[in-house]
Amino acid sequence: MSNAEHLATVMVDAFIDAVNSGIDLVPVVADSTSTAKISPFIKAFPDRLINVGIAEQTLVGTAAGLALGGKVAATCNAAPFLISRANEQVKVDVCYNNTNVKLFGLNAGASYGPLASTHHSTDDIAIMRGFGNIEIYAPSCPIECRKIIDYALRHEGPVYIRLDGKALPALHADDYEFVPGKIDRLREGKDVALVALGSAVHEAVDAAELLNANGISATVISVSSIRPCDTHALYQQLKEIPYVVSVEEHNINGGVGSLVAEVLSENGSGARLKRLGLPDGQYAIAGDRATTRDRLGIDAKGVARTAQALIRGEQV
Repeated sequence: MSNAEHLATVMVDAFIDAVNSGIDLVPVVADSTSTAKISPFIKAFPDRLINVGIAEQTLVGTAAGLALGGKVAATCNAAPFLISRANEQVKVDVCYNNTNVKLFGLNAGASYGPLASTHHSTDDIAIMRGFGNIEIYAPSCPIECRKIIDYALRHEGPVYIRLDGKALPALHADDYEFVPGKIDRLREGKDVALVALGSAVHEAVDAAELLNANGISATVISVSSIRPCDTHALYQQLKEIPYVVSVEEHNINGGVGSLVAEVLSENGSGARLKRLGLPDGQYAIAGDRATTRDRLGIDAKGVARTAQALIRGEQV
């Protein structure tokens, strides 16, 4: 695996290996073969892909039917259209009926950049957390992504996997082992904790380096497993740290920031928390990733700046 890779490419490679290993997998797309980068799968298994056209509700309903027929069904399309247009089908056909469907939300967050709010998916984690019994994952790098997908395709039951739309470098070694619910601490520090989701984990890692250069020791935690999540272990990682910053390319409500706030408050923590992401009631701008993250303060410099302000006791 290369140092930087698109997570959709990782997904397709995992699909091919899964079928070759005997998994009866059927991907379903909504005229999204390009978005899913799924051409290699079609070439290898031309009779296994189902394309329902631009009909996201049909996409999810078809996948649920395939699952009820004994297949492992995987929907592969853009996260905003999967979560918004097919919301009722995700809720009823997949979650309520506990069907063996794997939902892949591609190009999540603000990956579509200049295409703006119609194409941004900055509320998907919040929506999926509101549905019962579906496991929710947001990998932060290609190696972790592959491990999560390999697990999901063998797990019986509904799964949502949020995939970023940009090539991401590795954060883990090749021997990394994924465990559902496990808290992934990438760096240990004592002054401030940076808790991040998905591709924003890279910003947190870089921010920790900036803080270290200024004499501030930062713990970095990646929450790739949203449900299940070992919240006790998360609290154990945070309980001795006085300041916590959450970082996500998602609304501050319902994502990792809300999860951290719940964990801290339910355990009576006195830590001061600042949630970074899309502010309440706002949408992401129409712009490239660097500009968007700079505007939101979720790039490495913005995260480090917020952490320093917290430690100085400033209002943030």
